[in-house]
Amino acid sequence: MNRIDRRFALLAAQRRKALIPFVTAGDPSLEATVPVMHALVRAGADVIELGVPFSDPMADGPTIQRSSERALARGAGMSFVLEAVRMFRERDADIPVVLMGYLNPIEIRGAERFAGEAAAAGVDGVLLVDLPPEEAGEFRDAFAAYGIALILLASPTTDEHRLQRLCADASGYLYYVSFAGVTGASERLDTAAAGERLRGIRARTEVPVVAGFGIRDAAGAAAMAVDADGVVVGSALVASLADAPDAAEAASRAAAFLAPLRAALDRPHANTGTAG
Repeated sequence: MNRIDRRFALLAAQRRKALIPFVTAGDPSLEATVPVMHALVRAGADVIELGVPFSDPMADGPTIQRSSERALARGAGMSFVLEAVRMFRERDADIPVVLMGYLNPIEIRGAERFAGEAAAAGVDGVLLVDLPPEEAGEFRDAFAAYGIALILLASPTTDEHRLQRLCADASGYLYYVSFAGVTGASERLDTAAAGERLRGIRARTEVPVVAGFGIRDAAGAAAMAVDADGVVVGSALVASLADAPDAAEAASRAAAFLAPLRAALDRPHANTGTAG
């Protein structure tokens, strides 16, 4: 049982929902990355998704695309990302860290080498947007050998056959993409339709199911959390940090953004679904 499993077990026992913020490593600055991570934990994060900057982030909308471009221009490659996790672990041994990104930076290293380096840094899970589950065997095996969860994605357009496979193969948690589109398009968020789909998926898998894409504020987080085990918020948080002049201001903004979402999730109406 790694940190992800322990965290969701604790949340289920407390009948609480997971709050999972996403930030891009290296944005708004290299120096801000670790302070922002700690600030998010203080504000109530249960898991941190740390974005690995990539030159062609096809699943991301303009906000995260631009943050990735800025981070790459500052030199935030995979070595920087792993070092940021190592630095975070110097003060926090408990909160799970999931790297979210694309396959190419990992393929360059090779699955086995990357898994070893990630585990040594303190990574708990990896979510690769462009890795089809049918082709994930090598990576799943390498990650599992080091205790790292390969986080899988399901969406409104996932067909029955693939969904069955995702539910069977999922580890850590299953990430439900709340609409067929890119990150940040909140105008397309339909909590009623997503809720029905989430209930069906949660009934079929043994791992927690979290919802992401389009959740921008406390109201959206609370609404989506009714039928999910947790919610992911990314683009709106990344946008709030974009022009922070220094690490201290970035950390302050991160905490101020996340605190209302934590409060909303902890209100009774956000916890009517069955956790776990």
